[in-house]
Amino acid sequence: MTDQQTGTTKGLPDEVRAAVRGMWELGDYSRYARELDIQQLGRDLVAACGIGAGQRVLDVGAGTGNVAIRAAEAGADVVASDITVENMKAGERDASERGVALEWIEGDAQALPFGDGEFDVVTSSAGAMFAPDQQAVADELLRVCRPGGTIGMANFTPDGLAAKFFGVLGPYLPPPPPDAPPPLMWGSEAHVRKLFGDRVSSLEASERELVERVPGPPAEYCDFYKRTFGPVIAAFASVEDDPERRADLDREFLEFATNANAGSPKGPTELRFEYLLVLARKRG
Repeated sequence: MTDQQTGTTKGLPDEVRAAVRGMWELGDYSRYARELDIQQLGRDLVAACGIGAGQRVLDVGAGTGNVAIRAAEAGADVVASDITVENMKAGERDASERGVALEWIEGDAQALPFGDGEFDVVTSSAGAMFAPDQQAVADELLRVCRPGGTIGMANFTPDGLAAKFFGVLGPYLPPPPPDAPPPLMWGSEAHVRKLFGDRVSSLEASERELVERVPGPPAEYCDFYKRTFGPVIAAFASVEDDPERRADLDREFLEFATNANAGSPKGPTELRFEYLLVLARKRG
């Protein structure tokens, strides 16, 4: 196939792809997104991008369809792409229950399987930001967007609560590639501007909040994550044969949730994650 059909040559190595897919397939991301209302990211991004009927939309790192399903409900012709096939299968079921149709295509954010300029709008919500080669991701988002089209992203910020969350998990997960910048750099406006460069005619960025709530105390919040969210499940699995490290992780995770709780100590628990909403216009 030509480069136009397959994207760049910077896709994830097979062993890395398998490891990433295995981690994100753990748990129940669809339940996680639904019960913590992570779907609010999708609603905000669809509204900010002005997505509607007559547009062809690609959502990259789509997961179970937080953005893609909302875009389809707005009337757009939508393709959802992700490397984690099991999450997309769950998204297909969710879309069917909501009575909307869209395409689900396995794809690597660093080497998207689409042609140049295929889409009017290209989105990603806390998805593409986790690919290690950030410049390759930016290049691909731009490549598959038509001239004059819109690129919209929602990325957690490097100085917000997500940094503390991943700071707890990091020591218990496989280390990233040594030359990979932190995923949360996508939440820095200056960094995103550098990645897109002069290939966009405009770029607007605004900080917003994702609010996660559970009815009970912080321990219930932690337990919910342990049942549903792949990286947390993977972190605990890594210490299942080491009672001391398991106790450390339990304590650190509960301390994080307790200290970050903006709700009541006895519930409901409320955590506020800052994210950067980016809207860029590809140069015509």
